[in-house]
Parts: sequence; structure tokens; C-alpha cells
Amino acid sequence: MHTNIFPATGQPVSQIGLGTWQLGGAEWGDVPDEQALATLGAAADCGVTFIDTADIYGLGRSEQLIGRFLKEHGDRERFFIATKLGRHPQPGWPQNFTPATIARHTEDSLTRLGVERIDLTQTHCIPADVMRDGEVFGALANLVKQGKLRAFGASVESVEEGLACLEVPGLSALQVIFNVFRQKPLDKLLPLARQRGVAIIVRLPLASGLLSGRWTAEKAFGEKDHRNFNRDGAKFNVGETFAGLPLQRGLELIEQLRPLVPTGMTMSQFALRWCLDQAEVTTVIPGATRSEQAAQNAAAADLPPLDAELHKQLRRWYGDEVAGHVRGKY
Repeated sequence: MHTNIFPATGQPVSQIGLGTWQLGGAEWGDVPDEQALATLGAAADCGVTFIDTADIYGLGRSEQLIGRFLKEHGDRERFFIATKLGRHPQPGWPQNFTPATIARHTEDSLTRLGVERIDLTQTHCIPADVMRDGEVFGALANLVKQGKLRAFGASVESVEEGLACLEVPGLSALQVIFNVFRQKPLDKLLPLARQRGVAIIVRLPLASGLLSGRWTAEKAFGEKDHRNFNRDGAKFNVGETFAGLPLQRGLELIEQLRPLVPTGMTMSQFALRWCLDQAEVTTVIPGATRSEQAAQNAAAADLPPLDAELHKQLRRWYGDEVAGHVRGKY
């Protein structure tokens, strides 16, 4: 596993991390504890050291599972643990954004994770006006001073929000939806983040699994799976599901991509490799619900970069075939 340096702290982090939204057991369907722990273990065995979670994933279940894994693994310092806050239903908006609630939610995450300090806490796609106000970031900066956090950052839904966050003093990381279907951050956001020394964490690099290339139009999703109930943005930002593409259009685009996948790569690895080839990216955090998924994703870091001409072709293809179909905040 190749690593990059997390700029604010100097810690090496794996180029491929693990996103654990799935392990919360909500919004992706059920994942039994032992299966979740096996997935974490498989990722670690492949060299993954960056693990991303949030207090809302399963109302703390994802953090608890990571805490159990860290205790059983016995090597806390090997792993970079990133969590998020701001969307928990207790007490809910707008009370979630007060310094007192941020401190309490941080203590709750520390307890569930079983750690003395969190490497990175990010605001979790909170309202733009709250980010602009800045009180939440001041509260997080105070928690860094107190030793509760190493660093703070923001998970955002749009380029505009990301650019605003780059003006926040002390901000260490931006987490963005970025994949071959959502290339807009390439134009301004990623270069500016690199200039400012802010880490870029890529979420949903596989567009909710669409970029696995394994689905047909008959693919069915469970009742609790957001790919069923949020495919048109009924519950939250549509960009979090299939990168904001209508599923049928996404499947058509997959068939256009299929002939471009280099020999020796799966489509998933091709999609991850595309993200990793962007020099501004610090780590990419695909999710997984099974050990074999985590291992296959991790292997993308050891594959050769895509050809420069292929990158140019994919950039043109995005403009011609994809950009006009992306829905939601972007």
C-alpha cells in the first residue's frame, strides 16, 4: 500500500482508505457485526490505515465497531481515524452547531471509538450558512487545543461550499464527492486545496457501487438501502447516491466506459485509480461490506497510473456525456 502525508499533522496515510457508512447497518442494508469486523480486518491486512466514519452512521454503531476493532487489533497508532459530526438527531439542528453540543458529540465519539484523541473530525455536510458563520470551526479548533482532536476539516456537498471552507483558518481537510462521473472539483477546488496545504479526502469514488460495472437494469436494492429510497434525492442530497446521476443514465455511461478499462484492472479499480492519479488527492475512501471488496479496493493503490491520453479522453467524455446529467448540489 502506498501512502501520502496528511499535510496538517505529518502522518502517513494509506492512499486507499476505508469508508464505513455501510458498517453502520443503516442506509445500505444490514451488515452483521462479525462481517463488519472482518471487513475492517481485511482492509488493515492490505495496508489500509485511514478509516473514515461519522457519529450518525448507525447512530454510533460504525464508531463502536471501529473501537472494537482497534481494541482487538492492538495497534491504535498505526491507524488514522477520521469521524464527522453535525447530523446526529440528538439534539438535532440547529442545536448541533453550538460549542457545547460539539464538545459533547466529540466526547461521545471518543468513547465509542475507545481513543484518547481523534485524528480528524469533520463537519458533516452541515448548512452553508452555518459553515460561513464559522462558530463550528472555532469550536473544533478549541478541541484541537484541548488535545481532543489532532485536526479538523469539513465534508461538503458542493464546490462552492468547499471553496468557502478553504478560507477557514486552521482547516486541515476537505472531504468531497469525486469520481469519474463528478469531475467538477478538478477545475478550481482541488488545485486551491493543494496550494493551501489542505488534504483532499475522496468519498463515493465508486458512485454508490455504480462504477463496479456489475449491475444491470434489473438490479434490486433492499428497502433500507439508500440506493432504493434516495435515488432521486427523496431523503438527502441526491449526489450521495449514484453521484447524482439517474440510474438508467448511469448504466448507459458504464457501457461507454467499459471498453476503456485497461487490461488487468476491474472497473472498480479503474475508477479508484482515476481518483488516485490526481496529485491533489490525499486518500480515497471507498466503502465495503465484505472482506473481498475491501481487499480488491486496496489493491488499486498498487496498480500503475492510467495513461495520460486516457485521462484526456475521460475529461472530454465527462464534458460531452456526463456533466449535463449530474443532479443536486455540485
